[in-house]
Amino acid sequence: MKLLVIGAGNMGLTYSEGMAKSPLLSKKKLQIFDTDPTKIASLKTTGIFDVYENLEDCLPEADMVFIAVKPYHADDLFEKMKPMINDGQIFVSLMAGVTIGSIQESLGVKKVVRTMPNLPAQVGKGVTSYTESEEVSRIELLMIRNLLDTTGASIHVETENFIDASTGISGSGPAYVFYFMQSMLEAAMKMGFSDYDSKVLVSNTFEGAVELFNRSDISPQLWMDRVASKGGTTRAALDSMEDNNVNELIKDAAYAAFDRAVELGEAGK
Repeated sequence: MKLLVIGAGNMGLTYSEGMAKSPLLSKKKLQIFDTDPTKIASLKTTGIFDVYENLEDCLPEADMVFIAVKPYHADDLFEKMKPMINDGQIFVSLMAGVTIGSIQESLGVKKVVRTMPNLPAQVGKGVTSYTESEEVSRIELLMIRNLLDTTGASIHVETENFIDASTGISGSGPAYVFYFMQSMLEAAMKMGFSDYDSKVLVSNTFEGAVELFNRSDISPQLWMDRVASKGGTTRAALDSMEDNNVNELIKDAAYAAFDRAVELGEAGK
C-alpha cells in the first residue's frame, strides 16, 4: 500500500512517524508532502520517509491519502488535488471542522474518513475518533484503524456529530488539563515551592491520578470520596470547587468547543 500524508505540521508529522512503522506499508516508505523548504530538508534527513514537494509526483499513485493541513488551507489544496486523484483512493482527514460532504464535493471523491486527533498522539498517548462515508468498506476501515492506533488509541463513532463532540472532549481536552495544571503550578509557587519542585509536584500528581483511574473500575467520584475525609484538607478543596461551580464551568467549556466545531463545519459547507 502506498500511503501519502499531505502536510508535515504537528499532527501530520506525528501521525507520519507513527504510521511509518506500520506493517501495512509492506516495507514501503511512507510518502509525505509539504511546501516548506525548511521542513522538506529536515524530513529528508530522517531517512524514514519519501519526501515530496510536488503533488503531481506522489498524489496520483497513492492508495490512501491523509490530509493534515490547517482547515483554512483546504480550499486551495483541494483545487490543486482534484485533477490528480482517482475514485479508488481513500482520503483521511485530520482537519477540524471540515465535513465528509465538503471533502467529497470539493474533490469529487466517495471514500472519505473524518477524524478528530489530539495532541498526546505526539507521545503515543493520543486518542483519535473517526467515522466514514458509506463507500468505505469494512476492510478499508480496519486498515485505517490500525494506522490510527500507531499513535495511541482510536474509537469509531457512528456520525459526524460525535466527531464534533469529540472535539469538545479529547480534541481540545488536553488544553483543559494544561489549564488546570497551570493553576496548580501557580498555587505551588505562591506557597513558596521552586519552579522545579512545583513541576514535580503537579506533573506526578496528574500522572499518578490517571494511572490509578486506568488501573481500576472506580469512578472519579469514588476516588474523590476515598481521598476526601470529612472535615479534612481535600474536602475543603473540593467544597471550594463546588461552591464556585467549577464542575458546571468545565462542562460549559467542553460544550463551547463542541458548538464551535459545529459552527466551523457549517461554515465550510
